[in-house]
Amino acid sequence: MNSASLIPVAQYVRRSTEHQQYSLENQSAAIEKYAESHGFRVVLTYFDAKTGLVFKQRAGLRQMLQDVVAETPLYKAILVYDVSRWGRFQDTDESAHYEFLCKSTGVPVHYCAETFANDGTFPSLIMKALKRTMAGEFSRELGVKVLAGHKRLARLGFRQGAIPGYGLRRMLVSASGVPKQELKDGERKSIATDRVILVPGPAHEVRAVKDMYRMLVSEKLSVSAIARELNRQSVAYIGGSEWGYEGVRAVLTAPKYTGCHVYGRTSIRLSTPRVKLPRSEWVLTPGAFEPLVDMSEFSEAQRVLGERTFNKSDEDLLDGLRALLASKGRLSRAVIMDSAEVPCPSTYVYRFGSLKKAYGLIGYDRPEDFGPLDLRCRTQALRDELMARIAAMFPDDVSITRPGGKWRTRLRLRRGLTVSVLIGRPIQRKRIISWRIDPARRECELVTLLARLDKENRSFLDFHVFPTMDRQERFHMSLADPWLNRGQPLNDLLAFCEVVARVRAVAHTIGGGNTP
Repeated sequence: MNSASLIPVAQYVRRSTEHQQYSLENQSAAIEKYAESHGFRVVLTYFDAKTGLVFKQRAGLRQMLQDVVAETPLYKAILVYDVSRWGRFQDTDESAHYEFLCKSTGVPVHYCAETFANDGTFPSLIMKALKRTMAGEFSRELGVKVLAGHKRLARLGFRQGAIPGYGLRRMLVSASGVPKQELKDGERKSIATDRVILVPGPAHEVRAVKDMYRMLVSEKLSVSAIARELNRQSVAYIGGSEWGYEGVRAVLTAPKYTGCHVYGRTSIRLSTPRVKLPRSEWVLTPGAFEPLVDMSEFSEAQRVLGERTFNKSDEDLLDGLRALLASKGRLSRAVIMDSAEVPCPSTYVYRFGSLKKAYGLIGYDRPEDFGPLDLRCRTQALRDELMARIAAMFPDDVSITRPGGKWRTRLRLRRGLTVSVLIGRPIQRKRIISWRIDPARRECELVTLLARLDKENRSFLDFHVFPTMDRQERFHMSLADPWLNRGQPLNDLLAFCEVVARVRAVAHTIGGGNTP
């Protein structure tokens, strides 16, 4: 047949493992034979050498779908060896979706080695759905078998992949455990029956590992301090780089340095996101390797690390706050600073975002609960309560929004108007009370709701709405300050939307405005 009369087609081939060295050639040969018998001519090839489970790892398939959907391809069909080469997707709808994208643009998919024709008839649809399910199930069953095999070898003390770590090296051994050679970085075993174990590395690395445990247990140095000391002594980390916190902590917490092989601490089965597994599911094989440190020293190191704040869970930190509240009756920065049982306030700010949020997680979140030294927390809580009240009064017209980053929350009206909310806190000096106002510079051009607190800082005294905030620095005002005449009083929160609209209208009338 004249090649010019042949229908141009593309072929998609996929090799799922490195052991399938002849897979691509076998697929192409079968596809070529199918093309000759059906009057096709292969003009373009897409291929993948990755798992068939995850679309994002399939560059060839992604490019093919992009070519088919986004432009007019140079071919009229796509030839694939069989349904499993199209992909072993765990959701059969995903596999069907990608095929439908091709078919809907006039580029059908042909499965060359299948016993059924992909012609849309009922029998072919049934067979194709069954094959897709079987392809996905094959991966699941294979994953179970591979995992079981890895666990069996791990129980025998053999290493299952992963880098050895500082102070250790990989040793290739026979199935009976006879050492063969030390593997260098990037080298792999060539005989399937060979195994890999860990052995001590160079003497200077082994000495550095022992020094790290000594500095932690005996000298009570922090992990970061140990890293700095190693760098000061010019002790090089893996690859000649400097030591950091994570590198030192990995050495101080890995059971492999006691000769115990650990397998299965995390799981990424079927290309799902990596998850940590509970200790009950780990495979632990003590005495698998020659230890660099003894078990008693390792256990002491874990105890020392576990007592440090950084290694305490969020719940441990909150339990400390609960105990402190029970003994003192209240919480404040000063109370926390004076306690030897809980970390400093900055620890709670780092973990939970603020002391107020930490307070809220233990049920100590009402403004009246806060001590006199926590005025800032109390003021913030009252501001949040006020904004929540207004939003609840006008569920269809007002919402609370945060522009992002370190920007404060604001009120946003349905028509796109944004309102800044400021709290005026009373300051008493020589029996004279004034209110301190701290404008937010980024919000000075917004319509502003000013809420002044009563002299006890426990409830609101009054509310005023201003077209803008004409000051950017902190200032003080008296009870009947003339500056209040710039805006309009809000005598009832139910009139919030009405007063805001009126203030904005007046601002526009005199040439002002508001930036949403």
